[in-house]
Amino acid sequence: MNIFLYCLVVVIWGTTWIAIFLQQGPVAAPVSIFWRFALASLTIMVLLIALRRLRKLVLRDHLFCILQGCCVFGFNFLCFYTAAAWINTGLESVIFSMAVLFNAVNSFLFFGQKPPSRFYPAAILGLTGIVTLFWDDLLASGLNSTLLLGICLSMLGTFGFSLGNMISMRHQRNGLETMTTNAWAMLYGTIIMGAIALFRGDDFTPEWTFSYLGALVYLALFGSVIAFGAYFTLIGRIGASNAAYSTLLFPLVALSISTVYEGYVWHMNGIAGLLLILTGNLVMFSRPGTLSFKRKLA
Repeated sequence: MNIFLYCLVVVIWGTTWIAIFLQQGPVAAPVSIFWRFALASLTIMVLLIALRRLRKLVLRDHLFCILQGCCVFGFNFLCFYTAAAWINTGLESVIFSMAVLFNAVNSFLFFGQKPPSRFYPAAILGLTGIVTLFWDDLLASGLNSTLLLGICLSMLGTFGFSLGNMISMRHQRNGLETMTTNAWAMLYGTIIMGAIALFRGDDFTPEWTFSYLGALVYLALFGSVIAFGAYFTLIGRIGASNAAYSTLLFPLVALSISTVYEGYVWHMNGIAGLLLILTGNLVMFSRPGTLSFKRKLA
């Protein structure tokens, strides 16, 4: 079961980045995010109610779901959607793969789990990889502020995703059902993004094209309902660090698709940077516990 969930996350999240690219255009990012999670949260709520699996939550748990909605189904995607206007979405996925490093930091901050010694060389490899990956683009743009902002927003979105992982761990440590907390968190994220769009005066009308609407449905049903459900279930079954191992593989899927649809051109710095980042992620798992990770997947 764990292998199936793991493969599901890799394949779906490896393809959602190109769907985000397809939503770039006249529709404001908060509006696209609003419609994505409105459809996703409505779908989950209806299913849970129909199956009588929507569990009651106390006020404190709802407050944590609001935080989770902000971190995982709101502001982090606002960062990713905005950054997609300035950097390749395949490259965004590579930055997102550093979630494993953010998870190590946040596990220490919130649960007192001291980062292992391998964290430090992994972090150095990861940061060096990001600089190497974008080196040609940085030189070509003359250190253009929008490119730097795109990189920083992608990293900020990844950090927000990691914070959401910590909240999911909190939910499951308290015996809360994953689909219930996901449904409420998505609903709260939808409301927050809707409020932001209203405050900005954005038009809520979607783009009536096959590519935009197709991407919206795919992101809502597959990228949100199915993939997030599988990922947070994995967190409960094998832990946040092991679940984040999926981020080691889906950037390869995302970059392969980006090469075809976004015209991403591979160059030596790009290959070297990708290898450094992925090696840094791999270092985080190069321990005796890696074997236990494989056993957990079985």
